Amino acid sequence: MANQQPVNNNSSSEEVDLGQLFQLIGNGFRKFFNFIGNIFKGIFNIIIHFLLFIQKHFLKFAIAAMVGLAIGVYLDIIKELKYISTMVVEPNFNSVQQLYNNVNFYNELAETQDSTTLAEVMNITTLEASHIIEFTVESYSDENQKILLFDRFVRSLDTTTQKAIDMEKYILNFNSFDARFHTISVTATDNSIAKKIQPAIINSISNNDYFSLQKDISDINLNLQDSLLKKQVTEIDSLQLLYKRVMIKEADKLMQGTNISLGENGGKDNRELALINKIEDLKNGLVLINEERANKSSILNVISSFPKSGVEIKGILDSFKFWIPFGFIGVLLLILSVLELNKYLKKFK
Repeated sequence: MANQQPVNNNSSSEEVDLGQLFQLIGNGFRKFFNFIGNIFKGIFNIIIHFLLFIQKHFLKFAIAAMVGLAIGVYLDIIKELKYISTMVVEPNFNSVQQLYNNVNFYNELAETQDSTTLAEVMNITTLEASHIIEFTVESYSDENQKILLFDRFVRSLDTTTQKAIDMEKYILNFNSFDARFHTISVTATDNSIAKKIQPAIINSISNNDYFSLQKDISDINLNLQDSLLKKQVTEIDSLQLLYKRVMIKEADKLMQGTNISLGENGGKDNRELALINKIEDLKNGLVLINEERANKSSILNVISSFPKSGVEIKGILDSFKFWIPFGFIGVLLLILSVLELNKYLKKFK
């Protein structure tokens, strides 16, 4: 009996320790939930006070909105209409960087309202240049075009390098300059000005000496490849005729009773089949050269030119009757908030 007494004391002390632990955990959860509840109560009180504030000054806000709407409608009536025109181009011979530089330069002139310089660059009058508001240029590509560009890029590499290229990384690091097509947009108050400045934008790239040299070299290389492929086609045609003559002579010998080895015939058939496949590859090469020549006939291919008349820019976000009422309400809200804060500070003092 004397030996069991220490065991009971240890057991009771462990029960006390566990009870205190659970009590501490319960208090911790209680404080945490009370803290969360106080946050929601505070947010709810803020919302209620704000709604009471709006209710108290509702008539003032309504008057400010109506006055702002009237002013906005009047400004929308008297303001100059804005038009946007878009052109889609395909730069060749690595001229895309120069295209972006030129368009950004035009946009800087338009933003600074340097109508004189802009008129000289675009070969238009100063009055016409003053109507131009903004120039923008951006790449135009979707996932399919990115995959096609990746395929073209991989084909230009050797076999060892191809294995090290990952398509997902290529698409992830896709640069806007790598896109095949690019859109140039002009915003102006004259709906016909974009069509007038289109030749100047194109000639700024086409008349560049470096790109002209690259185009000339490309034309020479394409013509050389075309002549070589055509020469090979002619040679293969001559070789096929030679094989046909040999086969006719062998057929005559066969009719005369001469023995022909089946192994030799099989080899000749394989050689003729190889010639047929080769001439098919050469014809496909000629087709690709013609396509390449068509795609690179100009330094800057115009896929879709500027329309004769630009499209009017519409939308609630571009109108004064949307922004001015909100501006009036915002200013009134700030003034009333300052007055209410002043009253609160006086009472607190």
